[in-house]
Amino acid sequence: MKKIKANIFSFLGTAIFGTLFFGLGGCVKQEASKAENVKTPLTTISASNGEIAAAQKIIEKMPTAPNGYNKLGVAYIRRARETGDFSLNANAQAAIDRALEIDPQNYDAHKLKASLLLTFHRFAEALEYGKKLQAVNERDAFIYGVLTDANVELGNYKEAIEAVQKMVDTKPNMESYARVAHVRSLHGDDDGAIEAMSLAARVASPMDKEAQSWCLVSLGNELFNVGRYEEAEKRYDEALKILPDYHLALAGKGNARAAAGDYENAVRFLTQTQTRVPTTETVIALGDVYTKTGNQDKAAEQYKLAEFIEQKLGNLDQRRLALLWADQDTKLDEALAIAEKEHAARKDIYTADIYAWCLYKKGDFPAARAAITEAMRLKTKNALFFYHAGMIEKELGNKKGAKDFLQKALRTNPSFDILQAEKAKTALEELK
Repeated sequence: MKKIKANIFSFLGTAIFGTLFFGLGGCVKQEASKAENVKTPLTTISASNGEIAAAQKIIEKMPTAPNGYNKLGVAYIRRARETGDFSLNANAQAAIDRALEIDPQNYDAHKLKASLLLTFHRFAEALEYGKKLQAVNERDAFIYGVLTDANVELGNYKEAIEAVQKMVDTKPNMESYARVAHVRSLHGDDDGAIEAMSLAARVASPMDKEAQSWCLVSLGNELFNVGRYEEAEKRYDEALKILPDYHLALAGKGNARAAAGDYENAVRFLTQTQTRVPTTETVIALGDVYTKTGNQDKAAEQYKLAEFIEQKLGNLDQRRLALLWADQDTKLDEALAIAEKEHAARKDIYTADIYAWCLYKKGDFPAARAAITEAMRLKTKNALFFYHAGMIEKELGNKKGAKDFLQKALRTNPSFDILQAEKAKTALEELK
């Protein structure tokens, strides 16, 4: 494929892959020497697919070489992505730690460790680790993927743009195009984001069904976010043809059916998703459909399950729980505490939005306005942001501003949330 040199916001056209071998020195070597001594024989872990079994055979033949453990780490990471069983990432971590025990300078293992730091939401650590790896090999596109992801999650958007530009210049492929799409979307270029994600889906390896399906789901999500529901659902269907029962595609399909008012099938698909992977987002989505259809008992069960997942299972990111509580006008002090803590640690726009909504629900409207302004600083076309901004302006007595934001939310994505969208319509009626 022809290398794309143009700026990422003008060229036509969060998976981490790739392996190279280079020596590491300095801080990275020192970090590797601290790797925890894993005692569990990794070859005894039950293999769930052929790639894991193949890696274990390599370890059996060469137990003192890092290569087999790196391959096992990659296999578990891929399996976790495909199945949604993110506990498999602990197995990946064990394999990677073993590789680093054997060879503290092994470049492959350090790259995989950087990937897992992102998976475990240790974004600041991932950023510093990526910078150390960049010093070792500044021509490795993989490293710029790490830097892009970490900077995005921390709200360092200028640095994220620089990193993704270097990534796509170095290696224009599925991974770099997908990140370009995300950065474009963050900056309000929805057409450009759809274009870049379409390209990512086209160039994804047919040998990697999960990567293909992930790209299609991500493309569907970009379409859904701007109200193009039928097109989005087609992408989810394509993903399910490639990887049947793929939990992300099932979730997308359920949300698309809910947006279309087909609540019976929305429940069916979201239930299938929950059976496979009960994530907070999909559990809440199913609860919202039950609320919409008047089944309050089942809705309450789902919301309680969401709280259990977040509070009892050690979820790494409780922002969605804070948003749920704020939406439901319950546990507002706890919601605000979560949002304040997250906002202090990371300055991304989504955290700022949730912080703004929690402040609004607590009645601190001037502070809520400051936070929602922060959330909208990239001009992201996000209907939920616009809705929150409209409700905040309404309470501040700015009727024109409130009306403009609420109308913008419903124009952008009329079913951005099957419950909150109705509240946006009610608020607009009150502003007449």
